[in-house]
Amino acid sequence: MSPTPRVAALLCACAALAVLLPPTVGVLAAVLVVLLAVLDGFLARRRPPVLRVDAPGIAPRGGTVDVVVEPETAEPGLRIRLTGIPGLRVEEGEGLGRVTARVTAERRGRHVLPPPVARRTGPLALGRWDHRATDGAELRALPDYRAAHALAAVVRTGGAATGLRTRGPYGLGTEFDHVRDYAPEDDIRQVNWRATARAGRPMSNQRRVESDRDVVLLVDAGRLGAAPADAAGDAASPGGATRLLDVWLDAAAAVAATADALEDHVGAVAYDAHVRTRLAPRRAGGDAVVRALHDLEPAPVDSDHERAFRAVGGARRAFVLVLTDLLDEAAAAPLLAAAPLLARRHALCVATVEEPRLRALATTAPDDELGALAQAVAVDVRRERDAVAARLRALGAQVLSVPPRGLAAASVDAYLRAKRRGVM
Repeated sequence: MSPTPRVAALLCACAALAVLLPPTVGVLAAVLVVLLAVLDGFLARRRPPVLRVDAPGIAPRGGTVDVVVEPETAEPGLRIRLTGIPGLRVEEGEGLGRVTARVTAERRGRHVLPPPVARRTGPLALGRWDHRATDGAELRALPDYRAAHALAAVVRTGGAATGLRTRGPYGLGTEFDHVRDYAPEDDIRQVNWRATARAGRPMSNQRRVESDRDVVLLVDAGRLGAAPADAAGDAASPGGATRLLDVWLDAAAAVAATADALEDHVGAVAYDAHVRTRLAPRRAGGDAVVRALHDLEPAPVDSDHERAFRAVGGARRAFVLVLTDLLDEAAAAPLLAAAPLLARRHALCVATVEEPRLRALATTAPDDELGALAQAVAVDVRRERDAVAARLRALGAQVLSVPPRGLAAASVDAYLRAKRRGVM
C-alpha cells in the first residue's frame, strides 16, 4: 500500500490547522487522514484485477513487437505498467486502462517478461495498491529472420541487393528442359548456337531449376562465439550484435531462408566439444533450423571440428557452410586438420567475421607510441588470419572474411555461386 499525493496535501493542511487552532485538533486531523488512507488502500486491495498479456511469442533479434496488457474487466483509473529485463527493452510500457508496449529484443534466446503490475487507487483517492500478475509472457528472440527472408525474396525474384551479385539467373542447374526464343535478360551462356543457326533467330536453352541439392550449416558454439562482434564499428544490426555467435546465426538464417526459396534441402549442426544440435537436410527446413538454433549459447570450451565434420556424415554432395572464427594457426589447427574431411566430398565454405576496428588499426597511421604498438599487434593478427585462410583455400575450401553487416549477404552469395557452378 502507498499513499497518494492527496494525503501529503491533507497533512500539510493539518499542520496549518495546528498553527491556527489548538495543536490537538491538528494532530487528530492528521491521524484521521492517515487512518482514512490506510482504509482506502485496503479497499483498493480487494478483488485484484486479472491482467491479460497478449504477446506475439517470437520476435527477430533487433526487431520491435507490440505487447498488449489489459484487464479482463475494464476499470477506470487502473494504471498498468510493464517493465523490461536485460535483453528486452520496453518502451511506452505504462498507461491507464490498457497498455500497448513496444518491446525490442536486443539479445537472442528465450526471455520471460516480468509480470505486469496494475496500480489501483481507492475510492477516496488517498491510498493505492499494486497488484502483480502471476505470470509473465514468454518471448523467443530468433536470429534476424526479417533480413534473412528479405535476402531470400531478392533471390526468388532475381532482383539486386546490397552485397549480392546477380550475374545470371540463380539455380540454373545442369538439367536441360527445352529450347525457347532468346530473351534480352538471358545469359550469353544460355544461347543454343545450333538451334539459332537452324531457326535463323537467337534461341536459348531453358534448364530446370535444381531443387534437390543439400545445404548444411555448421555453427561453432564454442568459446570463439562468445567474443564481442565489432558492432560499434560496423553497426551489425539494429539491436546490436554483441557476440560473434549472433552474427553467425543471422548468416545461417539467411542461407536457410534462401535454400527454402530455391527448394533445396537445408540442415544444420551446432557444436562445441560435442555435437549439440543436428538437423538432417530436408526440404523447407529453414524455419526448423532457425527455431532449433535460436537459443544457442556459446560454451567456454574449445570446439571439436573433426567431430562436427564427421556428423555431416557420408551424405551426398552438399554446400557446407562453416561459421567460425579464424585466429592464428595454432588456434585454427583443429579446423585445418579437419577441413579435408569435408573438402574432399563437399563444397566447403568457411565464413568468418573481419573486425572493422582491427582493419582500421592496421591501416591507419598511428599518432603516438601506444598507437604504433596497437598497429603492430593488429598487423600481426591480420597476418596470422590471412595465413590460416590461405591454408584453408589450399585444402579446397572457400573462405569468406567480411565485416559483421555483410556476412549474411556474403554467405548467401557463396551458396548461390556454388549452386550456379554446379559444384554442390
